[in-house]
Amino acid sequence: MECIEYAGWKNCYRLANKQIELIITADVGPRVIRFGFIGAENEFKQFSEQLGRTGDDTWLIYGGHRLWHAPEDMTRTYYPDNQRVKVKEIKNGLRVIQDTEPTTGLQKVIELRIDTDAAKVSLNHKLINNNLWPVNTAVWALSVMAPGGTAVLPLPARESHSENFLPTSRLSIWPYTDFSDSRWDFGEKYILLTQDTNKPAPQKLGLLAPDGWMAYARAGNLFIKKMLYQENVNYPDLGCNLEVYTDGNILELETLGPLQNIEPGGAVEHHEEWKLYKDVPVPQHDEDVIKDILPNIT
Repeated sequence: MECIEYAGWKNCYRLANKQIELIITADVGPRVIRFGFIGAENEFKQFSEQLGRTGDDTWLIYGGHRLWHAPEDMTRTYYPDNQRVKVKEIKNGLRVIQDTEPTTGLQKVIELRIDTDAAKVSLNHKLINNNLWPVNTAVWALSVMAPGGTAVLPLPARESHSENFLPTSRLSIWPYTDFSDSRWDFGEKYILLTQDTNKPAPQKLGLLAPDGWMAYARAGNLFIKKMLYQENVNYPDLGCNLEVYTDGNILELETLGPLQNIEPGGAVEHHEEWKLYKDVPVPQHDEDVIKDILPNIT
């Protein structure tokens, strides 16, 4: 770990092993603004006109990976996380602590631990309720991926008609979602969504996926994001633990924890694991996912 300047912010922290590096901002956040192989491109999108800024009164996306609370609400969710955060060293990583949001009474914390050798990172996202009353919300972890790649979402296990007369899975569709858009590809077992900088119209989809993973293939690299799926809980957005969003600038991979009542002084947590692989082609159909991506889902 080292403290560095990065992208106009004077106070950032770099975590690295022999393969990968992460850069975490301390002047705003909590936020991971860079993740990738050492010396290679950032797997995350960065908004160049926003880099290095601090103290803005309105929410800025910046890029990178962030922590929100769901369901999405313009007043509550978009609290401007533009102030300095506390950063503490932990074993193999960092704990990044935001001051309590005055508008929500919630406090965000992200713990990051980098593997000593592999291209792997473990993250724990926490929401702490510092109100005097309970708050019902869910942890929501969003990774803003660089443009030009394709996201992969696994559908729940497919089975025969003769053994299944009732539905076993669901999709959540936003009012602006258009499945006639060529960026979508619906296979038997997987949904693909491609980011296209020439298509600005937003698209979003959520689903309940017990496998608990999603991926993004771009420029020969494969980013895998895993979360712990829980049965018999109430996930947000009509029951989603995975969501994907794209527009002309970005594609977001989003995982969610269950909706819970957080008692005063209590907290909820949500774990993710990231892995990064080289030399993986961008999938076009189910067969490509099975051949090139599934062997890396461990």
